[in-house]
Amino acid sequence: MTNEIPYVVRAVTEVTRRAIIHELALAQIPWSGNLDEPAFLNRLYRLRDLPSSDRRFADAADDIWQHRVNNQDGDNDWVFFDSRFDLLNGSDEVFLRFLAEMVHPVVRRDPNEVLKLVELLNRHLTVDGWELVERMRISARPVFVARRLLNGASLPIDSAHLVSRALDADYVTRQIARLESAIGTDPELAIGTAKEFVETVCKTILKERSQPYDQGLEFPKLVRAALRTLKLLPEEMPDQAKSSETIRNLLNRLAALSQDLAEFRNRFGTGHGKHASTKSPSSRHARLAVGAAITFAVFLFETHQEQALPP
Repeated sequence: MTNEIPYVVRAVTEVTRRAIIHELALAQIPWSGNLDEPAFLNRLYRLRDLPSSDRRFADAADDIWQHRVNNQDGDNDWVFFDSRFDLLNGSDEVFLRFLAEMVHPVVRRDPNEVLKLVELLNRHLTVDGWELVERMRISARPVFVARRLLNGASLPIDSAHLVSRALDADYVTRQIARLESAIGTDPELAIGTAKEFVETVCKTILKERSQPYDQGLEFPKLVRAALRTLKLLPEEMPDQAKSSETIRNLLNRLAALSQDLAEFRNRFGTGHGKHASTKSPSSRHARLAVGAAITFAVFLFETHQEQALPP
């Protein structure tokens, strides 16, 4: 059974739709990608069967070509407010299929542009319980579909977005977009990327705190180095904090989490070849790894932000 739009529901609110439209306009992101607007719309609608809004033309195809290709007049976001396409107040199915088409590999050829746009759209959609996820690939390019979120499933990802915005780094943005799309479609990739996300955060902390480290340092040692510079290892903590056995135990478990995550990734995730008979992990395994990794990484990053940088 699939979660992709099995029936018409009206879950994506007008507030969310307008927020998406506004951000696309603000960022000057063309909804038709590398296609002209009639070519894009013909992938979703029969323009010859839709009426023209200009009485000089017999149908929407000639009308839209004249105004948007030949004359290039009208607002760039006109399609969202045109009643013929019913995007602002229509069904979720219509609106979400339109968004998914915006990131189709025929429409957008730049993989980095696609990942950034998916991240932008999902930031709004998850509020209403939806997300765009990778369903299949065409010529090694991802094809996205809309899917309902499980209750609370987006919360760790939401926290990861905060890290991404704070770092303002394309690499981190791509990691998070990969996490979002792979949890339900490629659990092995999601598990491998979860470990990479923690690794990226730890290296960022060490670099910003001018702490040298070996680029080839094993993952658990890298994590311990970040914990040490943040004084989160029990032996690095002030005496007054050590008095709490609960804090000591929790921090010991945090230090051990990196080893568990590395082993989990080695067994289930991408990055290492496996025996041909190895069973693939399920989405729930991916959700466990991603949730634990992001929670851990965000805790480290927030601690890093709260502490003053060394002189």
